[in-house]
Amino acid sequence: MDTNIFLFFEKHQGALLLYEKLEEALQREIDNVTVKVQKTQITFYKKRLFACVSFARVRKAAQLPDPYMVVTFGLEHREESPRIDIATEPYPNRWTHHVVIHEKEEIDEELMGWIKEAAVFAETKKR
Repeated sequence: MDTNIFLFFEKHQGALLLYEKLEEALQREIDNVTVKVQKTQITFYKKRLFACVSFARVRKAAQLPDPYMVVTFGLEHREESPRIDIATEPYPNRWTHHVVIHEKEEIDEELMGWIKEAAVFAETKKR
């Protein structure tokens, strides 16, 4: 694993195991994924960005579990699920969804289905 990933999780070490499971699932289920570690997020690309991991405050601090990480992905439509903390439409027919992950079991078929759909959607965007 990249040293920059360890540094990204330096203050959130409990979430590193969550991230490892997510990246393993992404690499196994989606071809040609590129990972880019940035200051505030780790982004996943194919041709374009399709998902990321961060510690965004999508809930009040007291409502965030420990450990946690936020998985963000974009779809052409708004996905309705109690698992999705926030969904916004920054552009017409482009919905950004944020999901708080607290346990490895939450990295499941449903979440991976959304992320795979996001990867396909990102490939079709013009910009």
